[in-house]
Amino acid sequence: MKLCLASASPARREVLTRAGIAHEVAVSHVDEEALLATLGPASPAEEVLALARAKAEDVAATGYSLVIGCDSMFEYRGDVYGKPHTREIARERLKAMSGGTGVLHTGHWLITPTWCGGAVSHANVTIAELTEEEIEDYLDTGEPLEVAGCFTIDGLGGPFISHIEGDHHGIIGLSLPLLRELLMESGHSITELWHGC
Repeated sequence: MKLCLASASPARREVLTRAGIAHEVAVSHVDEEALLATLGPASPAEEVLALARAKAEDVAATGYSLVIGCDSMFEYRGDVYGKPHTREIARERLKAMSGGTGVLHTGHWLITPTWCGGAVSHANVTIAELTEEEIEDYLDTGEPLEVAGCFTIDGLGGPFISHIEGDHHGIIGLSLPLLRELLMESGHSITELWHGC
């Protein structure tokens, strides 16, 4: 049994690889902004779950039978941060988040030949007090522009995360405990995915 990851995220792929989970990648073509516009008022958890579901369904429609879709957003003081895409937005967010704590929500949606369902992982993330020089140097790398919340815990942004409460893998982008639970609900075991066994 082989899992298909409906994401181009190198971090999510690395989580699966390090856990010995055989997988392949098929990138979804979901228009995230358009989908969110159809939801109306929704919590961050509802939004990431809807995006994860849409991504998984988009890839499953191309013929894959075991698909996991994921999406993350960072909630900070009432604002929800997805990918900033621009240096200016990322700078503004990093300055605002410096020294504060927010919640990273990561939606997961699993599709098997006979079952589908999803859940959301949550983790509290505390950002260190950042200097202006650190922020500019981090922006120079380009890393914070295409990740939810403008940071990574497993990359160059790792030193700027001073504390976490919750699932470490969920912060990276794919919760292994949650994937295990979803597989169990579908009648499968995560051990079936070890190296395609």
